[in-house]
Amino acid sequence: MGKKPGAPETSESERLLFGGPLRYDMGWNQHADAFLELNFRAMITRLPSLLASSLRLARQADRRAARTVLAAEAGRGVAQAVSLLAVNSVLGRLMAGGPIEDRLRGAVPALVTVAAVMLVAARLRAATTYATGRLEPKVERVATELYLERAAAVELAAIEDHAFHKLLDTAQYGAASARRMIMYGTRVINAMISLVAAAGVLTVLHPALLPLLVTMTLPSAWSALTVARRRYESFHAWVQHARAGRLLGNLLIEPEAAPEIRVHGVGAFLLRHFRAMSETAEAEQARLARLAARTGLFAAAWTGLATVATYATLGGLLLAGAMALSVAGTAVIAIRTGSQSLDTLVVEVNALHEEALFVGDLQRLYTEAAERAIPVGGKPLPEEPKEIRFQNVTFRYPGDSARPALDDVTLSLPLGRIVALVGENGSGKTTLVKLLAGLYTPDRGSILWDGVDAATADRRELADRIAMVAQDFKRWPFTARVNVAIGRSSAPMDEARLAGAIAEAGATDVVADLPRGLDTLLARNFSGGHELSGGQWQRLGIARAAYRRGRILIVDEPTAALDARAELEVFEKIRALADSGQTVILITHRLASVRHADLVHVLDQGRLVESGTPDELLATGGVYAELYSLQADQFTKVPAPKAG
Repeated sequence: MGKKPGAPETSESERLLFGGPLRYDMGWNQHADAFLELNFRAMITRLPSLLASSLRLARQADRRAARTVLAAEAGRGVAQAVSLLAVNSVLGRLMAGGPIEDRLRGAVPALVTVAAVMLVAARLRAATTYATGRLEPKVERVATELYLERAAAVELAAIEDHAFHKLLDTAQYGAASARRMIMYGTRVINAMISLVAAAGVLTVLHPALLPLLVTMTLPSAWSALTVARRRYESFHAWVQHARAGRLLGNLLIEPEAAPEIRVHGVGAFLLRHFRAMSETAEAEQARLARLAARTGLFAAAWTGLATVATYATLGGLLLAGAMALSVAGTAVIAIRTGSQSLDTLVVEVNALHEEALFVGDLQRLYTEAAERAIPVGGKPLPEEPKEIRFQNVTFRYPGDSARPALDDVTLSLPLGRIVALVGENGSGKTTLVKLLAGLYTPDRGSILWDGVDAATADRRELADRIAMVAQDFKRWPFTARVNVAIGRSSAPMDEARLAGAIAEAGATDVVADLPRGLDTLLARNFSGGHELSGGQWQRLGIARAAYRRGRILIVDEPTAALDARAELEVFEKIRALADSGQTVILITHRLASVRHADLVHVLDQGRLVESGTPDELLATGGVYAELYSLQADQFTKVPAPKAG
């Protein structure tokens, strides 16, 4: 998609903060299927499917309310037709010959009919209002649940994929659009029935008036469709820019960034760039508004000419004696009613169509998420496997053209032992355990559980056997109780299991010091919330893994936030877990702690370079011994005396 004439230039903030323009080059050209052809023919062609889509959403959310809306809108359309015919009867009676008393008396039945119809229409309108008020939030909830359900079930690689995340960005608006489709669908049905009623009356009065009515409304149709097309194209191009703007705003108020914002004075910096990003987005909105104003002027001029032609034709019919004055009066009312109905129909169908584009994004997410979902079913894993073996495993992160994160790695993880993974940053340790946990699958090679390839195994069974304490584990903004029990959220919460997990993690004192114990909310930005230190969170994270009771416990830098005494206690508990038969996969930079391990694998730049017990590796004098000596020197080196 080339740069639009008058489109905003890339801001300095985009270049400085995000490395370049935040515009997706996937606007109109890449959405050129029939679903996005916003023209009058396509709109009318798609009208039945749009209405059917709205009806499906409504029935899925609340069948009774959906039936109420359909019946009420149909009744309102019939009432409008009856009202027009009654008005025609009133005008005919009043303009007939004879005494005024007789004419008024003759018009009374028709006037009573008009009043009765107006009362019925009011009651039907109230029924529609009530039913749509029930339907709309339910439709949005159902659509949002489907969105979240599909997004939560995809592979981790999909969440990290740029293109899929763009689809997540656009599809999140689909739920609100689904809600608005109910409103627009209701208006379309009402406008269609009203238009049929007015057109039928006009055709009876004089056939020449119907095409003139259509001509009056075509300009507004063209204007609405043109503006909608530009708006949707702009939305897709700017969705990433909008996300970046929200990110800057959120950074200014999030608790995690608050200390550095205040100490380093970052607030003014972020606010300045937030303003620059917002001004760029405002310039795009101004461009759209300028084009919309110009389009509206053309449409208004066209509508004015068509209106003059319509009423000139009506006057000509009167002068020629081809139409009675009473009929002309009814025709004026019918033209105004029909014009308004046709205007409403075009505008609301266009709005319905535009919202359907976003619901279409949601539907595309459903489809793609299903294609990229975590597979269901597979071969059962051995009940009591003796080892997990990585056999010539190679893995490269999607979109990463650099060296593989793991390159032809073959190693064994004996179960019921402590296995340590050692290496410098970027050596592939965390990638290896993510593959072990089934978060990714190898590009080449296999991960075998006593001969069963994990790629063909039941992924849910595999995940069920894993408990993980990642270095950046999630600190859920819930109570302490939930932060522990969420380790096995599929099982009923068990108080004895909670207490045991907290004790195993050495977190008893942490919980005891909380104002409300396990019921303390661990989110300071909520009323009554409490914040934990890094070490306290670390213990709760270990308690979460203990509560899960996975057969394999993966621990990534478990003591990074702990002092020396607490670190010793944690490793003693890890040793106890292994003695009880649980497998512990330990990732740590503190090589002194690795002395607890039964087996150590040393990784370097994605390759396995050494394996053995800690004593064996120290004796061979390889990479492990070198790293161990470097760390030991930091504690044994005596600082040189200061001069003077």
